[in-house]
Amino acid sequence: MSGFRESIDVDRSPDDVWAYLIDPSHLPEWQASAVSAEQLDPGPVQVGSRLRITRHVGRREIPMTMEYTEYDPPHAWGLQGVDGPIRGHVHGEITPLGAGDRSRVTMELDFEGKGIGKVLLPLVVRPQVRKELPLNERLLKDRLEHRTA
Repeated sequence: MSGFRESIDVDRSPDDVWAYLIDPSHLPEWQASAVSAEQLDPGPVQVGSRLRITRHVGRREIPMTMEYTEYDPPHAWGLQGVDGPIRGHVHGEITPLGAGDRSRVTMELDFEGKGIGKVLLPLVVRPQVRKELPLNERLLKDRLEHRTA
C-alpha cells in the first residue's frame, strides 16, 4: 500500500505556521490520535532531535519516539519513527502563497510495521489514518487561523 499525502491552505504566514507546527505541545490540539508530545532533547530542535509522542492506536495508547531527519525552518521538516511496533515516516513542507501572508501545508506520511505492527498496520493504523487525516487538516487550519500571533 502507498502512503498518504495531503495539502491544505491556511491564512497565516509560513513563519506563523512553522512556529505552531514545530512546537510539540500543539500536536494534541490538531492531531486527533495524539494524546501527548514532548521534545526529549534539551536545546533547539535540529536534525537528530527526538520527540516522544503518545497516540491512541485502536483501543490502546502507544508511546513512540520520533527523530527529526530534516529541519529547514520555515520550509520543511521530516520525522522518522525509531521504536515501537508502528514507525511513521513524515515529511512536511510549508509553501508561501500570495504576498506571503498565506501558506500551503503539505504533509506526506507512511508507516512501517515491526513485529505485531505488521498486523496492526493494515487492520488498524491505515484505516485510522485515512479517517483521521481530513479531520486533522480541518483542526490545523482552524487552530492556525483563529489563534493570536
